[in-house]
Amino acid sequence: MAELVTFDPDHDLDEVLTAFHRDGAVIIRGLMGVELQERVAQELEPWVSATPAGRDDFVGRLTTRTGALVARSPACRELVMHETVLDLARRFLLQFSNKIQLHLTQVINITPGQGTQPLHQDRLAWGGYVPDGIEPQFNTMWALTDFTNENGATRIVPGSPHWDKDRRATDDEKTQAVMDAGSVLLYSGSVTHGGGENRSSHDRTGINITYCLSWLRTEENNYLSCPPDIAKDLDPGLQELLGYTMGNYALGYYSDPHGMNAKTDVLAPEYALGRSPRGDEKLLGN
Repeated sequence: MAELVTFDPDHDLDEVLTAFHRDGAVIIRGLMGVELQERVAQELEPWVSATPAGRDDFVGRLTTRTGALVARSPACRELVMHETVLDLARRFLLQFSNKIQLHLTQVINITPGQGTQPLHQDRLAWGGYVPDGIEPQFNTMWALTDFTNENGATRIVPGSPHWDKDRRATDDEKTQAVMDAGSVLLYSGSVTHGGGENRSSHDRTGINITYCLSWLRTEENNYLSCPPDIAKDLDPGLQELLGYTMGNYALGYYSDPHGMNAKTDVLAPEYALGRSPRGDEKLLGN
């Protein structure tokens, strides 16, 4: 039976990244402290309770998916900005882009009776158009409850990012991300995975926060989930992850639809938040 490697929070990140490249997924135990777990759970509970179940078998008819976590939960912002995760995400993705951005924030709550989700690769969100050899995405699943074999712990096929496209996993090549609450599963956009079957009497609750290359369309439309009137009060580093910065030269500028007296009609996104760009970012010019 395949297994995932589990690391302690203070483990050498070079070794964590080596295992991540090899297997496509690793677990770091206890990365979210108890106090933060409590705040996250308290802030999210009303939103999760109000979320309807999924509309089809892929998202899960007995699974709820609650988004817009940056706008709704200050505690979740701490998870998005977690120093260890961001360090690993950047080291994994920045070989393919000069920046990363927030791709998705979502509570995935699998309730009793939910069957297994079809195994898949998240990189297919871009329709298969991201070329082989480019890793577009770095994913996290933070355990807000214990993840067990019985309650639907995420199924993973270690090593599958390196397989031929037509290869299908046998039962002994699959495993589940069993971990205690407060731990985090890290997995790439190329690893084969899927939600597990919940055969227990309790919900399995995880927080799916993912990052992607700055030149790709994001799964969650962060400008709608966290619009400028909310984003303007956030930490500048979080604003940039949400996409309120130029992704590269000529990627992400805007024109104020109401302004007629600006010095330029080509503005960096930071101006929508009431501040100037950081660093030496340039606007389009002749």
